[in-house]
Amino acid sequence: MFSRKKWLLITISIFIALTGMVIGRWTVDPVDAQGSYEELRIFTEVLTLIKKNYVDEVKTKDIVIGAIKGMINSLDPHSGYLSPDAFKEMQVETKGEFGGLGIQIGSKDGSLTVIAPIEDTPAYKAGIKAGDKIIKISGESTKNMGLHDAVTKMRGPKGTSITLTIFREGWKETKDFTIIRDIIKIKSVKSKLMGDGIGYVKLTQFQESTASDLSAALDKLKKEGMTSLVLDLRNNPGGLLNSAVEVSEQFLPPKKLVVYIKSKSGEKTDYLTEGQVPYYADMPMVVLVNQGSASASEIVAGALKDWNRAIVLGVQTFGKGSVQSLVPLTDGSGLRLTTAKYYTPNGTSIQNIGITPDIVVKLDAKNGKEHVVLREKDLDRHLKNEQQKEEQQDKETVPVDVDEKDDIQLQRAVDTLKAWKVFEKMPKKAA
Repeated sequence: MFSRKKWLLITISIFIALTGMVIGRWTVDPVDAQGSYEELRIFTEVLTLIKKNYVDEVKTKDIVIGAIKGMINSLDPHSGYLSPDAFKEMQVETKGEFGGLGIQIGSKDGSLTVIAPIEDTPAYKAGIKAGDKIIKISGESTKNMGLHDAVTKMRGPKGTSITLTIFREGWKETKDFTIIRDIIKIKSVKSKLMGDGIGYVKLTQFQESTASDLSAALDKLKKEGMTSLVLDLRNNPGGLLNSAVEVSEQFLPPKKLVVYIKSKSGEKTDYLTEGQVPYYADMPMVVLVNQGSASASEIVAGALKDWNRAIVLGVQTFGKGSVQSLVPLTDGSGLRLTTAKYYTPNGTSIQNIGITPDIVVKLDAKNGKEHVVLREKDLDRHLKNEQQKEEQQDKETVPVDVDEKDDIQLQRAVDTLKAWKVFEKMPKKAA
């Protein structure tokens, strides 16, 4: 079940923009280069003028890298240029361990904005909240700063400090948060038995080990008496696509379509479940989702919903339905380039739309503290959905913090599974 080849499509959440990755290498078609020659002539003229006349000495390499970043920054929010160091770091992040603060960021209305702090990380403990605008990083303005540059600045060795200047809706002025970096170790699977035979499993992201860790957690819960399951994908930003497929195949029979991707040329690639029929193919199941469920989380929720395998409960998901290719360049740097969109088994694109729950349940703010929801459609330069028209909605807010006793989404999921058991015991109507 877990032997899927690693060179297949990889979707990696790197805690900045909820993205997916394909590792590959392409060559430049000479015909394409020739066709762009006139445009490139202007670039050469500007480069020559800068080198000859700019008041200070500048390195050609710095100018070219700046130009590359400008090109990529004119595309969608998930494409980006990676320096050699950042490119190497991408390999580390799929392991679920890296040095930094532990926040996911995006760009909204030209401002660097926190999508969500990751639970039990330095940023989370310091009080950083979803919707916070990062005005400065260690005194440097984030205006016109790319997402990848911002992430690079926030990363660093354990024990070093960094100051984020934050503006939050409702504040009259900014506030500085000095945060000590730490090794961010993300345990992607948390589980417990809730009583009445109801198992609870929370997936925080999709890493290389998530599917095997999930399998172990399910086996443990089964031995403890689990007869039904709540799979919590709320605030899960995504991760490896292979992991999403391997998670799905623990609940679906073999040869079932989990997701397919389609490129600019129309080329279609299917991702099917493998292995033997899983132990949990018939267990009553509710999947919890919210506005923070993105990418690989939406793949799993979409597959289980389309195959009528589970009831999806919560609120509309994030809506990140694009695939990024991670392309190594000759100097050790790389590009993250959006090259395809992915679709649920029923052929639905969730780009900007998200997964619609079977049962919609919204959380209430018991303490009155709320933050504005940030979704894919709110990000600058986001891709359009070719199947559905993007609708304008009023500003949406959700509670900042929710205690388990106030978690009505989880309570409704438990009630749904209890009702499920009652209906199963009812005698079938006579023919």
